[in-house]
Amino acid sequence: MDLSLPVEIKVKANKHRTEIIGKEGSVYVVHVKAPAEKNKANLELIKFFSQLTGKKVNILRGKTSRRKLIG
Repeated sequence: MDLSLPVEIKVKANKHRTEIIGKEGSVYVVHVKAPAEKNKANLELIKFFSQLTGKKVNILRGKTSRRKLIG
């Protein structure tokens, strides 16, 4: 899967495992295993995309929203 950062994602937390499900237009849909409380889902998301891209990833926009911009 071609991921050029920054990328917009839609997060669904508290799922069975962390994975990219697909795309809705230009937005990637990502399931995250961690719950959406106390920043756990954001940390899991950063860890997942950092391992996937081999680069340090940050949430640029949407820290408290389901839709996020990471880069």
